[in-house]
Amino acid sequence: MKAKLIIAVMISGFMAVSFTFKSSDQNKPWPVPDAAKSKKNPVKADAQTLATGKALWSKHCKSCHGATGLGDGSKAAQLDTEPGDFTKASTQSQSDGSLFYKSSEGRDDMPSFKKKIPDEDDRWAVVNFMRTLKK
Repeated sequence: MKAKLIIAVMISGFMAVSFTFKSSDQNKPWPVPDAAKSKKNPVKADAQTLATGKALWSKHCKSCHGATGLGDGSKAAQLDTEPGDFTKASTQSQSDGSLFYKSSEGRDDMPSFKKKIPDEDDRWAVVNFMRTLKK
């Protein structure tokens, strides 16, 4: 009985520590160079580019970030870092250039999409789609 209690306490402690590490990564600053931050989106957010952005989101982003950007994709629980909630003001208040830089360069669990989505206009179209995810 005592051994079971000790094991249960150890498992609970391990889970709490694991959750703490995952949660703290979400607040880890992600610096964006000023030149990238101030980049303007050259792709107009019209029906065609939003459809392109949505299709690319569904193919490349949805599995982690979820269909509506809540960070609840099918792979989200397997990540070491939180995928974030794209509907929040903290994401939506970032410049288009910042979102483009982060999705192009990647970091930690977030891969670089320069090779997966090699056309810059397509990556800008994904940024346009991200703007539709706000609450």
